Amino acid sequence: MNIRCFQRNFSAALPPLVPLQLPSPMETHLWYVLPDEVKSWGLLNQYSELLSPCEREGVNRMRGDQLKKRALLARALVRTTIARYQTNSQMNPRSLKFRKNLYGKPEVEWRDEDNFSPLPLQFNLSHTSTMIACGVTVNVPIGIDIEEKQRRTKNNLIAFAQRYFSAYEVKVLTTISDPEVQRQEFIKLWTLKEAYVKALGKGFSAVPFKTFTIRFRETTLRNFHPPGSSVSEASDIIVESFDDPTNPTNNWQFTLLEVAGSHYGAICIKKDRTAGANELMKLTVWKTVPFVEDVCVSGTDAVVDLGRIIEQ
Repeated sequence: MNIRCFQRNFSAALPPLVPLQLPSPMETHLWYVLPDEVKSWGLLNQYSELLSPCEREGVNRMRGDQLKKRALLARALVRTTIARYQTNSQMNPRSLKFRKNLYGKPEVEWRDEDNFSPLPLQFNLSHTSTMIACGVTVNVPIGIDIEEKQRRTKNNLIAFAQRYFSAYEVKVLTTISDPEVQRQEFIKLWTLKEAYVKALGKGFSAVPFKTFTIRFRETTLRNFHPPGSSVSEASDIIVESFDDPTNPTNNWQFTLLEVAGSHYGAICIKKDRTAGANELMKLTVWKTVPFVEDVCVSGTDAVVDLGRIIEQ
């Protein structure tokens, strides 16, 4: 496949994005695209035009057409998603500028000289080879992670878990006798932990998974042993940091999803202190091909809510 398709070749104006209202407090909007369903190289050319020169150069340095395609779609998804929420005027996705925090998490760089008002948006991106997702909140940090349900480890699963998970989490996994159920619960736990460190804004390198435990309530653990039981049946969890195990964090809320029948997704957001103490996260999910099709899939078989998990 000729990679020249990613060079500048903008020949037609893209239609405007459908504007959206900002998420309400304790609400998350999740957008996802399936790379295999984006087959038009002409459309990919147009997505390339949305990127900054630096972003475009980074995409073209990647080896392999599929890697380039996924990197391009990820950047286009972030830009088009954020551009939908400018309420006082239509924002051009090309005009967005980004910066990274100390730990490398991308943020929008709102500037006083811009012609649009800064938005209180927070966003996070996650991708696999078969899905790219972007989560959006207002005023509260967010972390998301998606993983393929068929993901497998190269080594023995428990040995792999011992390398990355806390002793408590490994113990919980070892209580599951069914190997397939055990593998599924491993993936769900991984997505929850990944979403948490991304919501912190630090990432895996600054907050290794072994430095904290996702601990489920004892009532949940009693239901954890039978084949087919699920971590996601938990009503609430505690995140315990090894730096201060006597003071578990109580600022975060999680949602665990099955998306498109093929992926698990975890969303972690910081609690909005203006909301009720036990108010659960609201969630709206869209499947998109930017500028071509947006379909709200909330309440359909494409999104199965496996549990809202709130810290107490």
